[in-house]
Amino acid sequence: MDLFRAMTVFAEVARSGSMSAASRKLHISPAMVGQYIAALEERLGMRLLNRTTRKQKLTDFGNSYLEQCHDILERVAASEIQAEGLQNSFSGKLRLTAPLTFGTEQLVPALQRYRDIAPDVEIDLILTDRVIDLVDEGIDLAFRIGKLNDSTMIGRPLMPYRMAICASPDYLKKYGTPHHPDELSEHYLISLTVSSRSPWTLSKGHERIEVPLHSKLTINNGQALRMAARAGLGIVMQPEILLSEDIESGKLIRLFQEWHTGERQIWLLYLRDKKMTPKLRAFINVALEAFTQDLVQ
Repeated sequence: MDLFRAMTVFAEVARSGSMSAASRKLHISPAMVGQYIAALEERLGMRLLNRTTRKQKLTDFGNSYLEQCHDILERVAASEIQAEGLQNSFSGKLRLTAPLTFGTEQLVPALQRYRDIAPDVEIDLILTDRVIDLVDEGIDLAFRIGKLNDSTMIGRPLMPYRMAICASPDYLKKYGTPHHPDELSEHYLISLTVSSRSPWTLSKGHERIEVPLHSKLTINNGQALRMAARAGLGIVMQPEILLSEDIESGKLIRLFQEWHTGERQIWLLYLRDKKMTPKLRAFINVALEAFTQDLVQ
């Protein structure tokens, strides 16, 4: 038995004065009304109505139970009104997750655009290179880099994530400048800990080279790798967005510019059954506008 539905039927019977009147109001048959009342009385183990062929009257317990039903039904109705209001407004919390480097260098600066649209929304941004389960951790939107393997989520492609190979002027002065990827095996390479076993792949035309990583230094943070490269500790391959400022200022020198150092797709992900509330739709549009040109209508 649907207890909430049964309580609604009982309250309408009491208000209308008869089961037939309640059936017309609720658009169900009189027999169905009777079944709801009987099921409710059986569940409670108490009679709610004294019925005769001509009239019906609430029992003392029925009167008491009716007050409680009214209280519960009013609370539920108020909650639904509140929920509907929240769904149709820019309010509440929005939980996001993104990889550390992309989140720091690209996403955080773009958040002001969303703040201008939805100033009352509380943003909870989790920056981590760990893949977070959206359902388990209550995440509304996720930015991911690379291939997608989860069909339960909608993926919107954003800009490609390009890589650059760099070293500091001091390093190159001390150890020499490599002019071909084959020469990288003679240099100190510094890499991200999670990818320290993956070779660097470079291509030019039909030529493709994989550089095995025997890093003398691995670090689990992109910003720290950037600083290590600036300090002359070795050659680094990191995202362009992380190194571009240092390249422009001359603190890092870009190597192998004629070689393609690979790129990976950035995705904006959300669950397929996620309700498209105004605050969620607005953020998706801000992200798409910042990192591509498509919009959610």
